[in-house]
Amino acid sequence: MDTPALSVVVPVYNEVDSLAILWGELVHVLDAIDLSVEVIFVDDGSTDGSAALLDRIRAGDPRVRLVRLTANHGLSAAFAAGLGRTRGRIVVTMDSDLQSDPSDIPSLLASLDGADAVCGWRRVRHDPWLKRVSSRVANGVRSRVLDDHFKDGACSLRAMRRECLEALQPFHGFHRFVPTLLRDAGYQVVEVPVNHRPRRFGASHYGVRNRVWAAFVDMLGVRWLRSRRLCYDAAEDSRAASAARVART
Repeated sequence: MDTPALSVVVPVYNEVDSLAILWGELVHVLDAIDLSVEVIFVDDGSTDGSAALLDRIRAGDPRVRLVRLTANHGLSAAFAAGLGRTRGRIVVTMDSDLQSDPSDIPSLLASLDGADAVCGWRRVRHDPWLKRVSSRVANGVRSRVLDDHFKDGACSLRAMRRECLEALQPFHGFHRFVPTLLRDAGYQVVEVPVNHRPRRFGASHYGVRNRVWAAFVDMLGVRWLRSRRLCYDAAEDSRAASAARVART
């Protein structure tokens, strides 16, 4: 399977209790999709047994590929490592903590008709109240500062056409701004409601303390990048046109 139609990228960091359940759900969904598929798990330096479980999942299904980061480098690095190794014409990303629902993947793919990328909107959030409030404030501030009007820019459940990857130059925190980066690059991006589930195992790796300031700094970085974007029109001068001008001269 040199060129699968669909690539699914799933970063993993210490999710040993979730992985078997997630893989069962993914298999059920992907088997029902009439597309050739590869699933790229990216182990972001797990220390809880996730690595060994991923080895068993890969051994049991030829569609599975496994990328390992040498240490825990964070979600942006894990997504970048996975996205850089995809081969599919369409790329889907999602979390591994069971809060993303694989059953939403078919609706994301269907919504790609007429769009370059489809991003999930967790309209009903099943997070602790403080995280819900902080996310609502963060989305509001981001929308105002970047003027992008996305309801849920940080949702990891997304589908995009392969050409969109060119617009995702990786930097720390880029995973929070994928819809904005794509739209700034001229791609048509839409949001669709997706199911958001309560976390069943462990605790979130991202809370108010370790993401608010970083997200704010990243947002200012995206605004700076936008202000420095090169915009110009150019066309190559063909040999025939040049020869014709010389002849007329």
